Amino acid sequence: MSKAKIVIILTILIDVLGIGIVIPVLPFYVKSFGAGPVAITMLTAIFSLFAFLSAPFLGSLSDKIGRKPVLIASIVSTALGWFVFAGARNLLMLFIGRIIDGAAAGNYPIAQSYLMDISKDKKEQAENIGLTGAIFGIGFIIGPAIGGVLGGLSHTLPFWVAGVMATINALLAYFILPESNTDLEKEKHLSLNPFLPIKNALNNKVLLPAFLSWFLFGIAVSMQQSIFSLYLGDVYGYGAFVAGLFMTGIGVVLFINQAFLIKRFWLKRFKELDLEILMMAVLIVGFILMSFNNFSIFVFGLFLLVASQSVLRVVMNSKIIGGAGSKKGEVLGIMSAITSLSIIIGPSIAGLVYTIQNYLPFVASSILGLIALAVIWSDRKKLIKMQMDQNAPPEFGI
Repeated sequence: MSKAKIVIILTILIDVLGIGIVIPVLPFYVKSFGAGPVAITMLTAIFSLFAFLSAPFLGSLSDKIGRKPVLIASIVSTALGWFVFAGARNLLMLFIGRIIDGAAAGNYPIAQSYLMDISKDKKEQAENIGLTGAIFGIGFIIGPAIGGVLGGLSHTLPFWVAGVMATINALLAYFILPESNTDLEKEKHLSLNPFLPIKNALNNKVLLPAFLSWFLFGIAVSMQQSIFSLYLGDVYGYGAFVAGLFMTGIGVVLFINQAFLIKRFWLKRFKELDLEILMMAVLIVGFILMSFNNFSIFVFGLFLLVASQSVLRVVMNSKIIGGAGSKKGEVLGIMSAITSLSIIIGPSIAGLVYTIQNYLPFVASSILGLIALAVIWSDRKKLIKMQMDQNAPPEFGI
């Protein structure tokens, strides 16, 4: 394996580890400033907002001037953002720290682009995509466990560690990485419009139902994620260490389901669209159970939620990309924009309804899941009718 590939893998791992390390302790740290649920969830939303706004520009800039300088700038912004966050003396500085990080949040997508640049053929591209997925899963298993331990020592320590890791990563990238983009588009127009992918999604009538269900799914899941540690602390009295253990467990379930059970069990026993409907129903049940003020029921609901969403991410992605035809790049860009938008909206709603009743984000997520299920079911019926009208056997079970 080349030095460049090792550094890129480390970039992805450190980026994910950094996120995983700070997630368990973030609500407890922010609460120490006297902030409530709205401020805590808005810190997630503000990062996602600036990441959403900067993504098209960063992607175009890496095509124009190269992957290396944009990647380094993005990693440096991550380090600086975490340092500002860790050294904050008031709530405003916390928001400034998240804005700095979000304004150049291109570590992961640009690292992926770098891997695509250095891939020799399509087979290696596919292997590299699978590799990034595995690294992502490993990072989210290890990161929260580290974050839980560090958070037990000090609420600021995880953020300092994340910043130091990003700084080391930036130095490695500067001194070791060669430029991967050998075909620079120096005359390329830099896109500043983050809503262009959303416009393209609305104009794609074939995939619009799939985009809509993906959007609703994203909002529902991000609502739960943004208040999870806060809910554990407020309702059950658990701190950062236990929150980290829970998130490590979540990472393990996600990894096992996506790495092994998807191919060896789920897709062998169910057709993809039937599996999508089944898992969306399980997701809804998981959200409802988590709203009960009973720890055993809460844990069982969480297990259903994690198991179902890990399958849904695969089958929903597969359906959308499978229907993209020759426009896979455009569709991937649309999905990325929809994901970012959902992570802006979800936490914003969660913080507001949490202040009314702390279980309401789970109820709201279940309602969004029901709407997504209705969209999927309606689209499924149209597909079956279309196939019957064309005298073709239906691809999906009824």
